[in-house]
Amino acid sequence: MPRTISSERFRERFDRFNEIGATDRGGVNRPTLSDENERARDTLVEWFEDAGLSVRVDEMGNLFGRREGRDDDLPPVLIGSHVDSQYNGGRYDGVIGVLGSLEVVETLNDAGVETERPIEVVSWSNEEGVRFQPDMLGSGVFAGKFDVEFAYSREDKEGKTFGEELERIGYRGEEPCEPRDLHCYLELHVEQGPKLEDRDLAVGVVEGVYGFVWFDAAFEGSADHAGPTPMHLRHDAMVATSDVVDAVRRIAGTGGDDLVGTVGSVDVSPNSINVIPERVEFTVDFRSYDDRTVDRAAERVREEIDHAANREGIEADHEEIMRIDSQSFDDAVVDAVADAADALDADATRLVSGAGHDASYLNRVCPTGMIFVPSVGGVSHTEAEFTEWDDVVTGVNVLLNATVGKANERPDDE
Repeated sequence: MPRTISSERFRERFDRFNEIGATDRGGVNRPTLSDENERARDTLVEWFEDAGLSVRVDEMGNLFGRREGRDDDLPPVLIGSHVDSQYNGGRYDGVIGVLGSLEVVETLNDAGVETERPIEVVSWSNEEGVRFQPDMLGSGVFAGKFDVEFAYSREDKEGKTFGEELERIGYRGEEPCEPRDLHCYLELHVEQGPKLEDRDLAVGVVEGVYGFVWFDAAFEGSADHAGPTPMHLRHDAMVATSDVVDAVRRIAGTGGDDLVGTVGSVDVSPNSINVIPERVEFTVDFRSYDDRTVDRAAERVREEIDHAANREGIEADHEEIMRIDSQSFDDAVVDAVADAADALDADATRLVSGAGHDASYLNRVCPTGMIFVPSVGGVSHTEAEFTEWDDVVTGVNVLLNATVGKANERPDDE
């Protein structure tokens, strides 16, 4: 008989937690290392300790709560996600994974269940990457993708560094942030896409994650008066940028069945109604489950940026700032999630994630799997983000049963 959580307790905790940084439009504003993020961390520490977890904070501010196992020397099952948000983001993104993992522990405590292995709940630092780039910084350092010095040197738009702000809020721990022996990692998350809702399904059994490439790019033209300057004498950085925006859409539409492309950030200077734009800085994002498709899209957009600069008679600069290969999750962990969904009679399907997650980096150091629940309208990273509560509970129940199954595996079972 599968185990189930207390929906009422979980809902009360979810609503209380999301009072931190709440916005007038029903979202939350808890960017990493903000005062609101500090309050969220303080709350987690309190709740972890109340649940009997031993709490540790590493040098990246990643927060761990450990529940002992029958054989506490065995590598633990790690479960969790993140609680930092986008600027004016949604209440579900990341939060259901962390609070859902805490609810898993509470449910086992209530039933007096002792697992063979320890279970650890984690809240990763800087998953969103809206204030300090790149994203998934805490899990990236943990998995060996970045070093601590690199992470500490990241600056926000005000010139404040990640290391300084981590120290300011009191979450620069002493424990090294580095890979260690883990039995597996499980993460519950909202889908952030429309596939589950379109098929009226409650659970996604995630088999892997898209690879992606990010670019920083800029055009440098000439500012001039918008009235007297003839069109043939203009060197307009915004016109060149518009050509690239159109090219990104064309590349995504012709480059592969699952390829998506986005120009997500644009900064125009001098940004005046009657001045020809002199400089535009912008970003490009391409994603696909096929790494060769991502590489081809990256090469095409480089060419498009250079062509646009030549047409407009201006200078161009572009730099690849991040490249992550696609990830295929561990078959045994994926099967554990699928078996848990089946035991609960949850309507489920297997799918691939188009968004990056901390699980992408954890997959480098231990067997990993993910559970998705539907995003209504496919909407995420906004205050309008919403998931039906019954679906959230179903997702946590799948997490609970998959976690128990993995935490009761002995070395001789493997």
